[in-house]
Amino acid sequence: MNGIVNIDGSMLEGGGQIIRTATALSAILGVPIRIFNIRAKRKPQGLRQQHLTAVKAVASLSNAYVENLLVGSTEIVFKPKQIKGGSYNIDVHTAGSITLVLQALMPVAAFANSSVVVKIKGGTNVPMSPPIEYLQEVLLPLLKVLGINIQVKLLRYGFYPKGEGIVQAHIEPTKNINSINITEDFTVKRVFGIAYSSRLPQNIVERMSKTARNILIQEGFDVDIETLSLQPNNPLCAVSPGCGISIFAESLNGLRIGANSLGELGKPAEKVAEEASKTLIKQIRIGAPIDKHLGDQLIIWISLANGASKIRVSEYTLHTATCIELCKMIANAEFKVYGNIGDRDVTIECRGISIKSLSSSTSSSS
Repeated sequence: MNGIVNIDGSMLEGGGQIIRTATALSAILGVPIRIFNIRAKRKPQGLRQQHLTAVKAVASLSNAYVENLLVGSTEIVFKPKQIKGGSYNIDVHTAGSITLVLQALMPVAAFANSSVVVKIKGGTNVPMSPPIEYLQEVLLPLLKVLGINIQVKLLRYGFYPKGEGIVQAHIEPTKNINSINITEDFTVKRVFGIAYSSRLPQNIVERMSKTARNILIQEGFDVDIETLSLQPNNPLCAVSPGCGISIFAESLNGLRIGANSLGELGKPAEKVAEEASKTLIKQIRIGAPIDKHLGDQLIIWISLANGASKIRVSEYTLHTATCIELCKMIANAEFKVYGNIGDRDVTIECRGISIKSLSSSTSSSS
């Protein structure tokens, strides 16, 4: 595939996910891409610092040539070479999400010629992105089923506005990605989670934990909510004050779904816990084994997997539809979706392209 693939950055979800997914697929497959109309429907338009960091990270791993990689750019050209392992240090320079950078980075690193160790500085628990606990407790255990071995360690929390959280990830190279069939009903075995805070009074995490526990126990669930109230003498303590709660349900089969909520100035701790608890309950009631956020995060992996995968998601989101479209365009993966955007309890089938080789796959096709 030597021709450049042109991608309209304003299609469907029209945000940063297009940039992250497209550059990751480009790097893995050795396919040059041009993305135009980047974030055309957003204000301000074009690349922001967080997107820039993700592209730079993928470019570093794949020794890519990138045109126009500047804050505000509405068009970039990305031409990858060989993916290489090693140690990398990445700084978002804002409270931009570390987990979103990792979403772009992890699939690429899995196809490196040796292990990748990466330390990233930025936001660990910030709005509009998965908190670090979700990555650790929901995504990574399922990736292990696909044959992907990734460890992610939280070294310091990072909240808005200063960020400066630190996460270290260790990604082992893979020979191939296993296909999956996850369509069974989600039957809850246990509910667990963590209420966390930095530079705030202890009673905040206790109030979040108590509220969440009461709501979930009323639904008949076995609940264990850990509390973590960090002060500056603890190395995990964030630079900016902040708090939140992440709650997870585990099924009888060991699958997990998650929900979270972040504290805000003037928002009671009880309200934070209530939001997360009710979101989790809503996901559980739908009965699908893959929550709506995990659904879109899995698409790139199953598009590269060895053979046919089938997943049942609690909601078919615009983000998921966007990922599918990109995997069709760049990887030529085949998908069948039994539902429309916004529908609940939707089954997605994918015939993966069976990427098996490591560095040879990128160097031979670039």
